[in-house]
Amino acid sequence: MARSSLLSAPAVAVATAAIAIACLATCSSAAAGGGNFYENFVVAWGDDPDPGRRVEVLDGGRVVTLTLNNVSGGSGFQSKDAFLFGEFTMPMKLVPGDSAGTVTTFYLTSKDPTAEGDGHDEIDFEFLGNVSGEPYVMQTNVFARGVGNREQRFYLWFDPTADFHNYTILWNPLNIIFSVDGVAVRVFRNHERHGVPYLSGQAMKVHATIWNDDTWVTMGGRVKTDWSHAPFVAAYGAYSATACVSSPAAETSDEGGGSDCDGAAEEETSSWMARRLGPDGERAVAWAREKYMVMDYCDDPWHLGRPAECDIDRRV
Repeated sequence: MARSSLLSAPAVAVATAAIAIACLATCSSAAAGGGNFYENFVVAWGDDPDPGRRVEVLDGGRVVTLTLNNVSGGSGFQSKDAFLFGEFTMPMKLVPGDSAGTVTTFYLTSKDPTAEGDGHDEIDFEFLGNVSGEPYVMQTNVFARGVGNREQRFYLWFDPTADFHNYTILWNPLNIIFSVDGVAVRVFRNHERHGVPYLSGQAMKVHATIWNDDTWVTMGGRVKTDWSHAPFVAAYGAYSATACVSSPAAETSDEGGGSDCDGAAEEETSSWMARRLGPDGERAVAWAREKYMVMDYCDDPWHLGRPAECDIDRRV
């Protein structure tokens, strides 16, 4: 099915205009993106002592590469700000060739590696590498208050290593929508009134990483990483976001805190803060599920019991 039949040009234009208006009304400039890499992000991790060999900033900050090799153990960057709701888009070009065992990511998380316990929230795009000629698997996941196991996996309808493609997370009090090049592929709705935890009280930072775990990534761990193909390099383009920068209280409390978008859901009803899937979006998600989904946690592949939200979604 052609992309134009999934999301019409007028619909995209209206959505884009709504985002711009919402940002002017409610978002701080720090959340708008578009600045130099070092204005928005910091190099987060990697074992190579030279950050330049882990994270390389190119083209005036418009392109960033992350490297995985035997020395680096992977690499990553994260946003300086934390956010409580927003729409975040990251252009990515994945590792070409034999990428078995590698994971390239773009995600939001509230997790503090220095904190005790684990009640974190998280929204993931993870791209699972494969041997040459075999398709990447795009894995999406949601953690609410430390509980994950909500993976949905898809093949992509294009070669994600040949050029940059846009991966978008829309997170508002109503739902979380995952989109690829403007096409919605998944929605996770807020069903707190039915007792299902939702991501509404913890601020999250934006992260991008590349790392290796060939115990499970490719064909369930049957195919291992071939380090003779290292270094594995993934590229990230010009990140953009319209989002609510969190207050310090939200970043340090599980009960949540304020942000620069307090009240936006009521005042900006046409903005991303109040957006749900429309008819075009529902058809796009159905198309992605039918044509490209290869695993759904609602089918209970780990025999943990069918999650409640799966049956609720069938009734709405």
